Amino acid sequence: MRFVLAILAFAAAAVLVGIGIAQRTVFLEPDRVSLGTVVENQASYTVLTPEALAANEGKQTITVSGGGPVYLSYGRTDDVLSWIGEDPYVSVGYDAETVELTSEVVVAEPVDDSTPTTPATEEPEGDEESEGAEAEPDPAASPAGSDLWLDEFTGDRTLTTTVDVPEGIAVLIASDGTAPAPGRIVVAWPLDNATPWAGPLIAGGAALFLAGIILVISGVFAHRRSRGPRRNLPKGPKGKLMRAPKPRSQRAALGSGSPGRSRGRARRVALVPALLVPAIALSGCSADYWPDLSSAPETTAPATPVETAAGDAEGEEAEPAESETPAVVPAVTVPQMERIMRRIAVFTTEVDADADAKRLAERFTGPAYEARKANYAIRKSLPDHAALPAIPAAPLTLTLPQQVTGWPRTVLTIAKNEDDETVAPTALVLRQESPRENYKVLYATALVPDADVPEVAPASIGAPPINPEFKGLIMPTGQVAPAYADVLLKGDESEYAEFFDPEGDVIRQQLGVEGQKAIAADLPDTADVAFSNEPGDSPTVALATNDSGALVTVSITQTEKVTPNDGGTIGFKEGQPGAALSGFDEKSAKGVQRVIGIQLMFYVPAVGSDEQIRLLGWSESLIGASEVK
Repeated sequence: MRFVLAILAFAAAAVLVGIGIAQRTVFLEPDRVSLGTVVENQASYTVLTPEALAANEGKQTITVSGGGPVYLSYGRTDDVLSWIGEDPYVSVGYDAETVELTSEVVVAEPVDDSTPTTPATEEPEGDEESEGAEAEPDPAASPAGSDLWLDEFTGDRTLTTTVDVPEGIAVLIASDGTAPAPGRIVVAWPLDNATPWAGPLIAGGAALFLAGIILVISGVFAHRRSRGPRRNLPKGPKGKLMRAPKPRSQRAALGSGSPGRSRGRARRVALVPALLVPAIALSGCSADYWPDLSSAPETTAPATPVETAAGDAEGEEAEPAESETPAVVPAVTVPQMERIMRRIAVFTTEVDADADAKRLAERFTGPAYEARKANYAIRKSLPDHAALPAIPAAPLTLTLPQQVTGWPRTVLTIAKNEDDETVAPTALVLRQESPRENYKVLYATALVPDADVPEVAPASIGAPPINPEFKGLIMPTGQVAPAYADVLLKGDESEYAEFFDPEGDVIRQQLGVEGQKAIAADLPDTADVAFSNEPGDSPTVALATNDSGALVTVSITQTEKVTPNDGGTIGFKEGQPGAALSGFDEKSAKGVQRVIGIQLMFYVPAVGSDEQIRLLGWSESLIGASEVK
C-alpha cells in the first residue's frame, strides 16, 4: 500500500510542480504594456501630454530615438507650454477608443503685425560670407538647463529613462532646439504579472515528492521485515541446507569497509538528489511567487479626485462656469529649488574665482549683482580685498515660493553653510522674469544671530505676494524701505523709530547715527561729511507668513560725501576700496563720495500685534565711488 501511495504522491507532485512552473513560463503574462508613435510632422519640440503619460497606471518608461542628440525633460504642463511660447510643437496625446497615441502639430496664434521683429530673425545685410555658412543653434531655443524642469536627461540618438510623474506633468522632447525633435517615441508601463500561487504549488509539489520518498523508504523497510524468520514451520529432514554463496560487494572485494556500511551510504547518497531538486526550485522563488498576506485588500480613492461642478444627483452635466481663473501654484517645488541652488552655488564659485562681471549677470540681478560686480572691480586693484561670501547650495532650511499664475516669479530660501558653522545662514531672494530666463539672485543677506524667522506655509502651497499698499500690516511693505532709511539717518529722533525693534539691529550701530559719528570723527578738521539715504531701485519682495505678517526684503543706498571746508582738496586714501573702485587717485576741490548698498530682510507683524518690525538679515557693501559732481 505504501508503494501505491508513493506513486500517487509522485504523480501529484509532478502535476503541482508542472503547473507552478507553467505559471512562470508558458502562461506568464507580459510584465509591461507599451504604446508607440512615429511623429512625421516634426517640429523643434514635442510634448507628451499628461493624458498620454496616464494612459496606463504605474511608472512611465520613455524611449526616444532620432538621428542626433536627444533631450528630454519634464515639468508642469503650463510651464512647458509657457517655455515653448509661440513656437510650433507636436502634441502627443492618447485616444482611449483606439488605445493609441496620437500626434498633432500645434501652431500658436499669429502675432500682431504691430509687434516689432526681433533682431534675431533679421538677416544681416551685406554679409556675403555668412550666406553659405550653416546657422548655429540658438542657445535660447534649447530647453537644456532651464530652471522650470523638475528633471532633464540627454542622450545620443537614443534615450531611455523611467519617470514617475503625477497628474499635470508633461514631458518635453527636443534635439538642440533648432533641429527637428526625435520622431520615434515609445512609452511603456509596468504590469502586475505576479503569480501568487506558483510558489505554493511548487512548494506543495516538493512536499509531496518528499512524502513519496519517505513512503518508498518505509515500504522497503517494511518489506524486508516481512521476510524475516517465521515460527511454526513444518518439520523437514534434519540437517543443514546448503546456502548459496553471498555475492561480495565491490568494497569488500577491494578489502576495505563492510557491506552494511556501504549500503547505508548508498541510500544516503541516493537521497541527496531527491532533496536537492526541491531546494533549488524553492531558492529561485521571489516575492512574485507568493500571495501577499501582509495586509488585507482595500479600496483606495484616486490620487487626485476629479472635481465636478454641482449638478443633478442622477449625473446630469453641470453648466460650465462663465469665467475660469488661472490655477494658483507655487513657483517651484523643493526638489526643483534644490537643483536650482546647486547650479547657482557652482556658478557663483566659478564666477567669483574669475571675477567675471559679464558672466555674473546670468545669475545675479539688482542689489546682489551690484554688490558682487563692485567687489570684482575692487579685487582687481586690491587682490587681498575680501571676496563676498559664497552661496551655499545646501541644506535649505526654508523654501518659500510665491504663489503664481504667470511671471515674474519669486522664491525666498535660506541656505546653511555646512562646511563652516561660524558662517551665518544666507537668505536669498530669487526672481525669474520670464519662462526662458533662469532664476537670478536678487537679494543675498546674512541672517542676524539667533534670527527668529516666523512660521511660513509649506513649499507645496507657497505664500501669496503682498501688495505694497496693503493695510493689514503695522506698516505697508512699500513704506518699509524709506522708513528704515530715515531711522538709519536720524536714529531715535526719526518718526518711524517706534516701529522698528532696536534689539539685535547691528546695522544701526554700523551705518546709523553711531557709525556716522565715528566716520566724521576719523576725518581731518579740514573736511566735512554728509550722509543721505534713499530706497533702492530694486522691487520690494513681500511674502505672507502664517500669522498674517510678512517677510519683506528691500534695499537702501547710503551716500557718504566728503568735501573740503578750507578751500583745499581732498581724495580717497591710497590702497582703500574707494580708490580701487573709482579709479580716482587725485585730489579734488569738489570732494569725493562713496555709495553703500544695503540689503535688508524684515519681519513685519500684522495690524494689532504688539511686536515691532524685526530685522532678520542684512548685508552691506561698497557699490560706488567717485568724485563729487
